[in-house]
Amino acid sequence: MKVLVVDDERDVQILFEQRFRKEIKNNDMQFAFAFSGEEALDYLNIHQHEAVLILSDINMPGMSGLELLDRIKNKFKTPPPKVMMITAYGDKENFETAMRLGADDFLTKPVEFTVLKEKLKAI
Repeated sequence: MKVLVVDDERDVQILFEQRFRKEIKNNDMQFAFAFSGEEALDYLNIHQHEAVLILSDINMPGMSGLELLDRIKNKFKTPPPKVMMITAYGDKENFETAMRLGADDFLTKPVEFTVLKEKLKAI
């Protein structure tokens, strides 16, 4: 499974690579990283339909994760990628907006990787 992780905090890459070391080594999962909404769209335009799942932070400078979600769901329709939103702020407004825009799931930071891995198994 190919996963695109979008977060303006660059240390997220190291964290995901550590937490999914076994899955990466076994070639069960591949990760790509984008550090802004704009970078994520560039990646998706170049690698169309390569990412099965997109994990995106909501609060980022420039294009927010919610704006990115809206663009992904309107542009990449066949097949539509699954998009999970991740935020440090588990407030009702962000949750409702994300779901209205077509988010497939919603996680709060700090990410509980055991929960995330269970969700990924279901995809």
